[in-house]
Amino acid sequence: MRNPAARAASFAVPIGAGLLLGLAGPVAGKFDNSVCQALSVIFSGGWPWACYAFVVGYLRRSKIESALLAATGLAVGVIAYYVFKDLYPAVPAGLEAGTAGDGISSRALVWGIAAFVFGAPVGLVGYFARTPGIGGLFFRLLIPLVAYIETTQRLHTEADSRDAIVGTTWTTVRFAACLVGAILVAHAARNWWRERRNRAEDREEADAPADL
Repeated sequence: MRNPAARAASFAVPIGAGLLLGLAGPVAGKFDNSVCQALSVIFSGGWPWACYAFVVGYLRRSKIESALLAATGLAVGVIAYYVFKDLYPAVPAGLEAGTAGDGISSRALVWGIAAFVFGAPVGLVGYFARTPGIGGLFFRLLIPLVAYIETTQRLHTEADSRDAIVGTTWTTVRFAACLVGAILVAHAARNWWRERRNRAEDREEADAPADL
């Protein structure tokens, strides 16, 4: 029987990772250097959150755990994000600090519920992505596809209105998404070809006449 402490840790780790995910963007945004600003831009997007839920689902051994832990961790991350923003608001010059957190609680509730609902199916996608070969390829391509679509949209809407870090960051992420997608397709195609060749060789050996 599995150690109860290890079992508890296996549930606590993804929840803790969700908490760190929620804090990563706003904490990085508090530092005035290009690396932290780029991290803040990345974690302001939706694809890292989808990637988190996907990875949680991929690492679990049951569909229920994949869906439930991905959803719970994502909700925890969203709530942590808004709590941090409420405690340490970014206040533009000339505004009172007290006005920056208006509506934070309602947004945390709404987006926390949305994250829970959204996290479950993405966790299941991660679970099914473990299917070997071509059968799991579609599921494995979800996150690169989401990252590509989102970064392309953000390049059209944000890159011209903000500093160069934004454009550079989204361009880099989009290139990385294309590269990861190409690697996944190439890997699946290679494995498919290898399995096909092995089956052909097995048939040839089975059809070959036995030596007298």
